[in-house]
Amino acid sequence: MSTDLETPVDPVVDGNEQAVFRSLVMAQPAGNPRWLRGKVKAVLSGDTLVIMGITKAEIPPEKTVVLAHLSAPRLARRGGQDDPFAWDSREFLRKLCIGKDVVFRTEYTIPNFSREFCSVFIGTTNVGNEVVTHGWAKVKEVKGEVTPEHTELLRLEEQARQQGIGLWDRSPGSVDAIRNLPPSAVGDPSNLDAMGLLAANKGKSMEAIVEQVRDGSSLRVYLLPEFQFVQVFVAGIQAPSMGRRTQEYAIATDVPSDEPNGETNAESRGPLTSAQRITASSAFTEVSPDAFGREAKHFTEIRVLNRDVRIVLEGVDKFSNLIGSVYYADSDTPKDLAMELIENGYAKYVEWSASMMEDEARRKLKAAELLAKKNKLRLWTNYVPPSTNSKAISDNFTGKVVEVVSGDCIIVADDSLPFGSPAAERRVNLSSIRCPKLGNPRRDEKPAPYAREAREFLRTRLIGHQVQVSMEYSRKVPLADGSAAPAGPADSRVMGFGSVFLLSQGKEREDVSPATLPTAVSQQQGVNVAELIIARGFGTVIRHRDFEERSNYYDNLLAAESRATAGRKGIHSAKDPPSMHVTDLLTTSAKKAKDFLPFLQRNRRMSAVVEYVLSGHRFKLFVPKETCSIAFSLSGVRCPGRDEPYSNDAISLMRRKIMQRDVEIEVETVDKTGTFLGSLWESKTNVGITLLEAGLARLQTGFGADRIPDAHLLAQAEQSAKRQKLKIWENYVEGEEVSNGAANDKKQKEEFKVVVTEVLGGGKFYVQAVEDKKVASIQQQLASLNLKEAPVIGAFNPKKGDIVLAQFSADNSWNRAMVVSGPRGAVQSTKDKFEVFYIDYGNQEAVTYNQLRPLDPSVSSAPGLAQLCQLAYLKVPTLEEDYGQEAAMHLSENTLSEPKAFKAVIEERDTSGGKVKGQGTGNILLVTLIDEESDTSINAIMLKGGVARLEKRRRWEPKDRQQMLDELEKYQAEARTKRLGMWEYGDIESDDEENPLPTAKKAGAGKR
Repeated sequence: MSTDLETPVDPVVDGNEQAVFRSLVMAQPAGNPRWLRGKVKAVLSGDTLVIMGITKAEIPPEKTVVLAHLSAPRLARRGGQDDPFAWDSREFLRKLCIGKDVVFRTEYTIPNFSREFCSVFIGTTNVGNEVVTHGWAKVKEVKGEVTPEHTELLRLEEQARQQGIGLWDRSPGSVDAIRNLPPSAVGDPSNLDAMGLLAANKGKSMEAIVEQVRDGSSLRVYLLPEFQFVQVFVAGIQAPSMGRRTQEYAIATDVPSDEPNGETNAESRGPLTSAQRITASSAFTEVSPDAFGREAKHFTEIRVLNRDVRIVLEGVDKFSNLIGSVYYADSDTPKDLAMELIENGYAKYVEWSASMMEDEARRKLKAAELLAKKNKLRLWTNYVPPSTNSKAISDNFTGKVVEVVSGDCIIVADDSLPFGSPAAERRVNLSSIRCPKLGNPRRDEKPAPYAREAREFLRTRLIGHQVQVSMEYSRKVPLADGSAAPAGPADSRVMGFGSVFLLSQGKEREDVSPATLPTAVSQQQGVNVAELIIARGFGTVIRHRDFEERSNYYDNLLAAESRATAGRKGIHSAKDPPSMHVTDLLTTSAKKAKDFLPFLQRNRRMSAVVEYVLSGHRFKLFVPKETCSIAFSLSGVRCPGRDEPYSNDAISLMRRKIMQRDVEIEVETVDKTGTFLGSLWESKTNVGITLLEAGLARLQTGFGADRIPDAHLLAQAEQSAKRQKLKIWENYVEGEEVSNGAANDKKQKEEFKVVVTEVLGGGKFYVQAVEDKKVASIQQQLASLNLKEAPVIGAFNPKKGDIVLAQFSADNSWNRAMVVSGPRGAVQSTKDKFEVFYIDYGNQEAVTYNQLRPLDPSVSSAPGLAQLCQLAYLKVPTLEEDYGQEAAMHLSENTLSEPKAFKAVIEERDTSGGKVKGQGTGNILLVTLIDEESDTSINAIMLKGGVARLEKRRRWEPKDRQQMLDELEKYQAEARTKRLGMWEYGDIESDDEENPLPTAKKAGAGKR
């Protein structure tokens, strides 16, 4: 059987080729047409049906049939009026037959007319008889021999006439049987106030009957009860086009091509003449449907054509077309037409109309499309997923949160890994969310609005709590500065993303709707941390690309974001974000830190938050009352240095005990580097006691135990660790004199050969390691560079912190340099000045824009070769103090006057300077600098010349160091006796004085 509605076919012949309607198994007299089986697809009028075959074909064949011997009232065409009872007649047949399985047989045909006149049965019910019985059609006059079937129809008609039902109803109310149709809006949008209709019915469910399906996502419907005929586009989707026809086709045929009702009376129009058929077939041109266009249309037709549907208007486009969601019933189950089309690959998600829908509906459509793409259904048969930089992973673990890096990143100590192991602390980025960035104070980057609030929100809820982590995917992320990362290539790093669940603490559940909790998690009362922070408005959900890995709870995150947006929370609020100015005393001068001392001492104990653990006994604290961040060190408690055994254990212990916890501090004083000294309590426990009991620190009370609170408890804690020989006391022997000292043997001291490259004041200088292979490598790379002409202004804009090439004024050589400062804003002239620090030599000078060049990341990423050092055990006056210039000159003459290699013995490391920012800042090595030719230390030479003095002796120094200090003290005594240098006028002030040297007028720099 053909799908062509105009051409009569032989069902028996066509059935062999297209697997059309199956034959009804029943005995037939010879020569009679056979019974066929099908399903009613549409009801065009009170006597006309569209029946489709029951086959496995995606588009089964179909034919239009008329109930034999019957004539129903005629429905109005466009602009016309119904015959009386025409709509009721059609509705009776529609409700009786639509979607039902039927068997039918052709009783007779009319020459040159495509439709067949049939007997139709639903089960044992004769449809024609049923229509006549209820009075909804008239029986035609017989032409020729009267059959028993015709006789029965006449009997039933007479019975209905006598009962006055259906068409035979003559009651006063029967005049209402003619519909009062408003002007059709199809083809003439001016007949419809689309915006008014939307405003009156936005979000409401409107009853409608679908009269025509133009394509899979475009319907023409009657809106009930007014019978407004409108066109509705299904919101959020777009099905393939069915092509189009030119206007000539509609003129050539006497039936409009978009007639919604089809033929209301099978015999009313009459057959087309041959001339009309030739004109119709030759006068129009047709664009073929898109791939799967016919299939999508059929899919929609068998679900909603001539069916009762509910339409929820979502919006109106610029052409006044109605956009709405369409719902139909399937076995009493409501179905969303858009979702069905998307899930089966018959339509695509489109943002322009989806934006009119609720967020939840949009998310479901998008997810359904993604699944259809993965399964390569129909429209997506040849779909090739775009490449992504993410990779799915599966790794679950439990642990305790030790740090909240930002609103979307935390560090969890894995319970399955040993304490103190570098791998025990795992960085977890929360899947599929993004929170405001905290900025970088060292780069003068301020926190984005709500960045601090997001981190503080998580800190108060997560720190120290046990969590369940489900790692979901990893992503390769490019580095902005091009520096290498351990986990990836030189220009990228790999980050792990996962979902983190916290046991409910009551107040957290207020932010998470119980309906959104996954079943497995809700049973354990777990709260998704990402959902928690999104619900508070402290972040947004990432809109992932197709096939990009995402959170397993992505829909819950989107729902939380919708609630936060509706509630105008956090970043979604129209209010100005909270602002707070924090003074970071770690990046300022020591003098400014001293200015804050009275404010930190006036209240004795005060509240603080541990922002970072710098070492086992040194921390970065935030003091809310003074809105400042400070470096804080425990009085009298010293942990192993970073390169010493058990240093990592001490740091790990402190990270687990106090990292980002609320603590109390008592500040005693501030040292010369700007670090505040005092005691710290967490949950009323002195942290110094915790370190000492674990054998991870030594008690050093040489400056006075009476100044330290809980001094006796600290001593008891240390004695307990000694008795148990814990950690640093594992080789302890009772009665050793060095019980409080660092028992380092001379052979254990690190030493290396260096050349001095720059001398500063105060006994500080820069060195390069002689045997460092990086030196030759960097020099070779710089030599191979092809330096171009000066860059064009605007194309190269150096800014503070950038690593560039700079031309050193002394020898015009090009060297790596860090921009310390420059002009504000963009470069205006080639004469603009920049202060640069040569990171491989330690020099610093001002150069012009012409003397700068951009540097390839492969060269700039390597750390600087210049190491800042200071003469150990000495107090050398700075350039601003008396004898400061003489001291700098003396040091230069003995280190820079001729090229010479020295042996540097590292006595201590001072890491309080933080990241290198320019000349004279950064981590410092306190060294004994030895001239191997004369076997004399520069430290001794400085003392002998009277331009330096020894620091105050410490009782806890080990024996070998005490011996060395005795030797140095002899040189100092010799200079004092001879009244050399600073001893010219006798003894100088005591070390106990805050300012041991008088301030002199400011002198120039002591550079070579």
